[in-house]
Amino acid sequence: MERNTVKLQGFNVDTFTCDQALEYICSAHGMVVTINPEMIQYSSKDKDFAEIVKNAVLIIPDGIGVEIGLKILGHSVRRIAGIEFAGKLIERFSENSAPVAFIGAKPEIIKKAVSNLQEKVPGLNVCYVQDGYFQDEDRVLEELKNSGAKLILVAMGSPKQEYFVKKAVTLLPESVAIGIGGSFDVWSGAVKRAPEVFQKFGIEWLYRTIKEPKRFKRIFPTLPLFVLSVFKEKICGDKSYAK
Repeated sequence: MERNTVKLQGFNVDTFTCDQALEYICSAHGMVVTINPEMIQYSSKDKDFAEIVKNAVLIIPDGIGVEIGLKILGHSVRRIAGIEFAGKLIERFSENSAPVAFIGAKPEIIKKAVSNLQEKVPGLNVCYVQDGYFQDEDRVLEELKNSGAKLILVAMGSPKQEYFVKKAVTLLPESVAIGIGGSFDVWSGAVKRAPEVFQKFGIEWLYRTIKEPKRFKRIFPTLPLFVLSVFKEKICGDKSYAK
């Protein structure tokens, strides 16, 4: 299966459906990025981060902001929620009991998340578990390498998780690795996912902001500025920082 991408702010965003993206990455291996407006904005400040995202094997549109941006540019591409995609990856790799590594979140959160997933997913082969509060990254990377993980799930928040994922797939080139933000919090039961109606319309961010008002500063003015940047891209062409 070949990639079919469209350009958004200098990044090549994949146009796969969720199932197609799953098939593709399971055969291609490598780093998956669930791109959103915040990551795109951060790329303007950190060229190394922009390069990591740009060179990912798969870049899926996670978040309604990216879907809106693509529509502005004339592309009908549906978002793929990172937590759903990660869940499907776990199920797929568990079909053959391929080793799966979990890294990130608080100790009690990751422990509960893994326990819940083991109860839910038959055949889940957990080869490595490490919370996100480690100081010795070299140790963690060495342990991860020795674990032989084929799927690596990293929940440390962006951009930290993307930097770690890049190092992980360099050490384990036959693996699939993805940064999944707060997914462990949801899988552990510590945080409830947005109701289905919010998921359907791609506005889970709004639900989380209502529940956690402190997130408002993180969302705004990022989202409206992102939309303005996309309109500028449509009018003036691609002059973004991801080149």
